Amino acid sequence: MRRRIAIVLTGIWLLAAGTLPAQNTSAPMVTLRQPVANIGVRAGFNSSMFFTDRFSISGKELEDMQNNYKVGYFASVFCRFNMKKHHFIQPELSYNVLQGSVSIPYTLANSELLKESGLIKSRITTFDIPLLYGYKFIDVHPYGMAFMAGPKVSWIWKAHSRNEYSGFLQEGITEEMESFRYSAVVGLAVNLSNIFIDFRYEVGLHNFTESIIYDKAATEPPYNEGEMAIKRRLNVLSFSVGVIF
Repeated sequence: MRRRIAIVLTGIWLLAAGTLPAQNTSAPMVTLRQPVANIGVRAGFNSSMFFTDRFSISGKELEDMQNNYKVGYFASVFCRFNMKKHHFIQPELSYNVLQGSVSIPYTLANSELLKESGLIKSRITTFDIPLLYGYKFIDVHPYGMAFMAGPKVSWIWKAHSRNEYSGFLQEGITEEMESFRYSAVVGLAVNLSNIFIDFRYEVGLHNFTESIIYDKAATEPPYNEGEMAIKRRLNVLSFSVGVIF
């Protein structure tokens, strides 16, 4: 009897020992929790579009103005605050150099206002603070894709910004820009692990030119009698590569 009990106990122990490894291998893997916040850096290039809605001299408007794209550059740091269900909030601080120009042809309609084809060359340096809401509609490690949108405020560094006017009958034209510029941003980011690429489009929400004046003493009459007025908006398309930690 004792021998039978020992055989049964031995069999139960061998059966249990055989099933333990199988249970360990079939146990679900532990998924690491997403951190509350991430920090990151990104840098890239931008293409600025200086849309001129209106440019008048002595009450007469210039026609057929054309925006010319030029490549600028930027760098930024950001902090991403992760929320539930793939949502996040992302404030940033960025340094931008924006370049572009507006050309005005010397046509019959513009001949009374220009001495030759006009050109406005712009180079604007800004510090930007966008506040973006994001949603990660693909979030399967190591792949991800997110949509972002939000407001953006820019401070124009006037000491490192300039607008050059040529081809006009007026001499010494100076454009004074607003200190702050406001815009709306939409973007798409694609990541592989912690490396990502980012595409964004920024829409200017207002006229960023405060005033435009010229040197009346150096301008020949009768072209020194009228006033100049310009209304411009700045839209920006950007591409960047970054790392998030």
